[in-house]
Amino acid sequence: MPAVSFVERPWGSFRQYAHNAPCTVSLMTVLPGQRLSLQSHKGRAELWIVLDDGARVQVGDSARDCRAGEEIWIRAGERHRLSCPGDRPVRVLEVAFGNWQQADITRYEDDFDRPKEGE
Repeated sequence: MPAVSFVERPWGSFRQYAHNAPCTVSLMTVLPGQRLSLQSHKGRAELWIVLDDGARVQVGDSARDCRAGEEIWIRAGERHRLSCPGDRPVRVLEVAFGNWQQADITRYEDDFDRPKEGE
């Protein structure tokens, strides 16, 4: 995982996850009762920052309900899934480190019968 810098300022502080480094940032929204495929990526690691209470995150064989502000690191090659078991959509900010491409996805389970690999 990339190094995370903690920087203090007179007004408070900030955490810097990437500094002039190649990364892809996405805002994911999952609708109530929906979930992403159980998946992994060979070419990238991901940092998920939970924006809404109630997001369910699975990494490896462990799943848990998360609160806003939690940070979850997902290593390249690690199985993971995001879902929304509640009645309100949940959002997660994803920062992907490495070569982001849809063809890099491997799906182990998918509710929409999409291909095992790729888009």
